[in-house]
Amino acid sequence: MRALYIGLISGTSVDGIDTVLIDFSQQQAELIASANYPMPTDLLEHLLAFNSPASNELVNFARNDVLLGRLFAQCVNTLLATTPYSAKDITAIGSHGQTIRHYPNGETPTSLQIGDPNIIAELTGITTVADFRRRDMAAGGQGAPLVPAFHAEIFRQANEDRAILNLGGIANLTLLPADERQTVTGFDTGPANCLLNDWIKHRRQLDYDDTGRWAASGRVNQPLLSAFLSDPYFTLAPPKSTGRDYFRLEWIQKYLPIDPALNDADIQSSLAELTVQSVVCDLYQYAPETSRLLICGGGVHNQELFKRLQSSLPEIEISSTAAFGIDPDYVEAIAFAWLAKQTLGHLTGSLSSVTGAKHGSILGGIYQA
Repeated sequence: MRALYIGLISGTSVDGIDTVLIDFSQQQAELIASANYPMPTDLLEHLLAFNSPASNELVNFARNDVLLGRLFAQCVNTLLATTPYSAKDITAIGSHGQTIRHYPNGETPTSLQIGDPNIIAELTGITTVADFRRRDMAAGGQGAPLVPAFHAEIFRQANEDRAILNLGGIANLTLLPADERQTVTGFDTGPANCLLNDWIKHRRQLDYDDTGRWAASGRVNQPLLSAFLSDPYFTLAPPKSTGRDYFRLEWIQKYLPIDPALNDADIQSSLAELTVQSVVCDLYQYAPETSRLLICGGGVHNQELFKRLQSSLPEIEISSTAAFGIDPDYVEAIAFAWLAKQTLGHLTGSLSSVTGAKHGSILGGIYQA
């Protein structure tokens, strides 16, 4: 009997909504259908505006929470229409939502995702699990990253030390030691696509650097790269997590007076190198025995990032997760379908060794159809 779940995520790149239909009835998750639905331009602008504090935020939050909930539901219904299945065949939807604030530290740590799950459940007729991060934070964790538990389930092997690198808006590593006596760890290394996209949008009015061509056309400026790497985030020890409310266009601009003569392509090239070096440094520091690195997320299509990672990690076998049967574009969406399954099965979805929580937790709220 099939165990069908839908996963939804609008990630830190905010470029679209990844939607997947997954069958978990076998040992390996089977991807039945998938699609990326573009974020409407007007909604995208509103979501990006949340990265910086502004007036009237509560009204904007409420409005966009509803609009995004409707859009998520529409994505689910559109995907299902391409399959032989209907709402009654689906056990649940796991909806990550769109993160608009992530404050994992301080006296009142919290993380806020929008895309009202009440609306998703109502308009799809499918039980929806959402708000995954805050239960882990209530237990003292960072609330992120949450995907490493899924990585461990799918990719961990007893014959080699592996790492999974997700290149989304933010880059994060999952470290999977072959020795089962060692714990799985994971954390956000820093920015990936978010800064690359923000800079090319700002300077060339393009949404992203296709295959990394613009970065490849420039040269890394070492003083600028050193200035980027001086940010305190990069020397934090795990557990650590971040978001685009921290790494955004204004973050880049505060470093640019270091050399007014810098050209735009050199800045893009330096931002690409920032992603690579922050990943490489953390991998060598926290998992020096890694023999295989599997890459997923939208950045897997950035050939320049891929080439630089291979050059910086010559002793490590690097490939896409596709080589192990999981589409790299949909790993995170599949993970949130899996997290919904964990929640409905009264099973933990977080790893305290990753988030720093006192214990693993059953994550999310359940919104019955």
